[in-house]
Amino acid sequence: MQGSELLQEGLALMGLGMGFVFVFLTVLVISVTLMSKLINRFQPAPVAVPAGRNSAKKQTNQGQNDEVVAVISAAVHRYRSSRRP
Repeated sequence: MQGSELLQEGLALMGLGMGFVFVFLTVLVISVTLMSKLINRFQPAPVAVPAGRNSAKKQTNQGQNDEVVAVISAAVHRYRSSRRP
């Protein structure tokens, strides 16, 4: 085989591969778009949460935040005390 024939076959194979990838990605985008529209059509509407529950949730989160701050402070103190000569 001559060099030009090899180059021609290589270009043909490259074109075939790139075409296959392009078609596959196009089909993938179309199918994902259709599935998204289908899911949005049949998905129930979100339920509104009453305002009374939010205040209890904020207090719980504040308690967890205080505990996290205490643990981090203890870890920093222990690290600094072990690093001193």
